[in-house]
Amino acid sequence: MKKILLIIFPLFLSGFLFSQKKPVKKPKPIPKFNYIDEFKKISDEIMTNGTAYDNLGELTKGVGPRFSATPGYAKATEWAERNLKEAGAENIWKQEVRVPIWIRGRESLQIKAGNGEWKNIRMLSFGNSEGTGGKDMIYDILLVNDVQELVNFTSAQVKDKIIFVNYPIDQKLISTVDSYLIAAKSKLLSASVIGKKGARGLIIRSLTTASDDIPHAKQIYYEPEDKVKIPAVTIGVKSADELEKLLKKQTVKAKLNMTAESKGETINHNIIGEIPGKKDAKVIVLGAQLDSWDFAEGAHDDGSGVVQCLEVLRAFKALGYDNNHTIRVVLYANSENGGQGRETYAAQVKKKEEKHIIALGSDSGGYSPRGFSLDMSPQRRRLIFPWKEYFLPYGVYDFDQTYAIQDIAPLKKLDIPLMELVVDTQRYFDYHHSEKDTFDKVNKRELLLGAVVMTQMVFMIDKNW
Repeated sequence: MKKILLIIFPLFLSGFLFSQKKPVKKPKPIPKFNYIDEFKKISDEIMTNGTAYDNLGELTKGVGPRFSATPGYAKATEWAERNLKEAGAENIWKQEVRVPIWIRGRESLQIKAGNGEWKNIRMLSFGNSEGTGGKDMIYDILLVNDVQELVNFTSAQVKDKIIFVNYPIDQKLISTVDSYLIAAKSKLLSASVIGKKGARGLIIRSLTTASDDIPHAKQIYYEPEDKVKIPAVTIGVKSADELEKLLKKQTVKAKLNMTAESKGETINHNIIGEIPGKKDAKVIVLGAQLDSWDFAEGAHDDGSGVVQCLEVLRAFKALGYDNNHTIRVVLYANSENGGQGRETYAAQVKKKEEKHIIALGSDSGGYSPRGFSLDMSPQRRRLIFPWKEYFLPYGVYDFDQTYAIQDIAPLKKLDIPLMELVVDTQRYFDYHHSEKDTFDKVNKRELLLGAVVMTQMVFMIDKNW
C-alpha cells in the first residue's frame, strides 16, 4: 500500500503542479497605426481640401509653356518655390543645372505629288534638331516601313532623299506605355541611323494613340561621330497615312524649311523642398519634371506630377504627421530635351553620400491611379506586397510592374529603390508632347486620387522602413 501511495502521490502532485502552469496566451501586439483609418484620413483630407487641381491651373494657365532655357522656365521656378513654401516645405533651395539652349524658330513642311501644287503639312521639329538654315530643302521622299527595309536599301537609293517613316505604335498592346516605348526605341526613328545612309532629312509619324492630325514632339539624339546632323520632324497620323498612299502611287517631293538652332548652354535650376525627418536625415524623394515643351502647357506631362508631389507635403503638414525620415520633393529641369536635371541631382546625392530610402515619381498623367511600379530588389518588393489590401479600396491593385520614370532613373545606379505611380494611361498618348496637353484634359478627382495614394505610400514607407 505504501508503495502504491508513493507512486500515486507524485503523479497527483505533478498533475496538480502542471495544472497551475497552463500556457498563457500572449496578447497580440497592438499596431502603432491603424492603417485603414490612417489611409482614410489621408484620403478625406486631400479629396476635400486638396490644392493640386488649383495649383495645376496656375502652372498651366498662369505660367504656361516652360521649356528649358526660356523665360517661361524661369517663371516656373519662381512658381515652384512659392508653392513649395505654401505646401509646408521647411527647406527650399535651387540646384544649378547646365541645360542646352535650343530655339525652334520658324518651321514649315510642304509636299508635292508629281506635277501638282505644294501642300502644307502640319509638323514639329524634333527637340534639339538641326535646322535648314532658313533655306528650303527640297528632295524626293523615300518611304521606309521597317529596319530591315532600311538595311536593304543601298546608299545610292537613300542618298539625297528625305526618309519618311510611317511607323505606328502597336494599338493591339493594351499597355500604351509598352506600345510607346517599343516604337520610340526603333532605330528607324534615329536621325543618326538615317543620316549615315546618306539621307538629307527625316520625317516620322507621331508616336500617338490618337487618330487626328496633331503632331507630337520627340527629342533627337545625334551620335558624337555624326559628320552631318540631319534635320528631323514629326507629322500627324492623318497626314502620315495620306503621304504613304501618295508615295505608293507616284514620286513625292518635300520642301522643308527650319530655322531651328542650338546656341550653347545656360543655367536653369532644379527646385527642391523638404520636410526634415524627426528621427533621421534619410530621404524619401518625390520627383517630377518641371519643364514642358515650348508649345505646350504640359498639364499631364508633367504638371500633374508636379502638383501631386506638392500635395504630399501639404497633406503631411495638414494632418500633423511627424515624419520619421526627410520627405523631399525634387522638381527637375530639362527633362524634355536633355535630361540634365536628373543627372545633376543624382550626381549631388552621390557626392554628398546622402542616404535615400526610396525615390517615387509621377510622370504618366493625372489619371486614375492603378498601382505602383516597383523597380527594386525582390526583397524590397516583398516588403511592399502585404500593403496591397490597404490600397485596394482606392482602386490600386497593380504592383507587378518594374519600370520607373526617367527622371528618377539615374538614382538606380546608387542602389536606391525606385517606384512610379501607375495610372490608367489609355488617353495619355493622345495628348503626350502635343499642343492638346492642356489643363481642361485633367479631371480633378482623378488628379487628387493620384495624390492620395502617393501620400499613403509615402506614409507607409516612412513608418515601416
